Amino acid sequence: MKVNTISIDLAKNVFQVLGMDCHAKQVFNKRLNRTQLTEFMLQQP
Repeated sequence: MKVNTISIDLAKNVFQVLGMDCHAKQVFNKRLNRTQLTEFMLQQP
């Protein structure tokens, strides 16, 4: 599924990352640390 929106909930040590498609359906919901978030965002188109 194509991700249309990525939202990031900022916290001290972890980030909650939610991806949604154009119909507002959840595609993924991940809990990432700072390093993982950087790697994840570099992979996004």
